[in-house]
Amino acid sequence: MDVIGDFLLTLLHGVTNTHLLHWTTKSYAEHKALGEFYTNLQELADSVAEAMIGKYDLTPKFPEAYYHPADNGMDELQGLKDYVAQTRTLLPQDSEIQNLIDEIADQIDSTIFQLRLK
Repeated sequence: MDVIGDFLLTLLHGVTNTHLLHWTTKSYAEHKALGEFYTNLQELADSVAEAMIGKYDLTPKFPEAYYHPADNGMDELQGLKDYVAQTRTLLPQDSEIQNLIDEIADQIDSTIFQLRLK
């Protein structure tokens, strides 16, 4: 398994899945929070991908599997939070890369906070 490819694709699945949940929620607050989240996550995923690819001159190998969204935004974000926390230790430990991962973790945490307000 290519941990970098898996990490990057999981982030993109997070973008897609939260976009799908954004469309299907019946909660206006969740709709707005998820809309902001998937937009920001896409930019953050691009930043961390370019940093790792640029620093290490690599071409990630992406898995073929797609994971479907959770039943709701909170479950989707909690799963993504757990995945980022577990996987970041397997990724390059350079401070600039870990700082970008911190921004991703912060975006997840902030959105979880917003979802709890509904």
